[in-house]
Amino acid sequence: MEDKNLLFDEITKEIFSCKKCLLYKTRHKPVPGEGSLDAEIMFIGEGPGRNEDLTGRPFVGAAGKFLDELLAGIGLKREDVFIGNVVKCRPPNNRVPLLSEIEACKPYLYAQIAIIQPKIICTLGNTPLNTLISPHLTIGRVHGKVFKKDGFTFIPLYHPAAALYHNALKVVLKEDFAKLKNYLENLKEKNL
Repeated sequence: MEDKNLLFDEITKEIFSCKKCLLYKTRHKPVPGEGSLDAEIMFIGEGPGRNEDLTGRPFVGAAGKFLDELLAGIGLKREDVFIGNVVKCRPPNNRVPLLSEIEACKPYLYAQIAIIQPKIICTLGNTPLNTLISPHLTIGRVHGKVFKKDGFTFIPLYHPAAALYHNALKVVLKEDFAKLKNYLENLKEKNL
């Protein structure tokens, strides 16, 4: 565990001093991510929003509160999972990150995944779906489905913020979180 902490701290230091893309010029604080380094589930969003940029913590606004609610609905807390983003600095006006920004940040995300070794990686929205699984998929078509790639299991989910704008997606997200819980329970049963 100590090695994991040291490795994670090194990546975090690199993120704080990173100047690989121009987002460092407009950010307040980078958002490396937080949670358990022994998490069975990683949640990966697109990038920090305004509240995240100000606090340096992922998912702290309204979408974060809904994510906390979804986690509680399947018996988990933030401390049980790891929550991060594809890009670690806020794109201006919450725009979608540019491909060059994603490419600059991807090594940090891959390093975090390698350290944590989660059983399941949940992509939240199209950007992490396209970055980690395939650029040819859309969340509307594949949410709640299971994908295997590079030795990892992925379950794409709608971003919690989408449900704040489209109320019908709240039900969809709750259903997909129930699938996530069942999938994790099945994994645990097979490992017994």
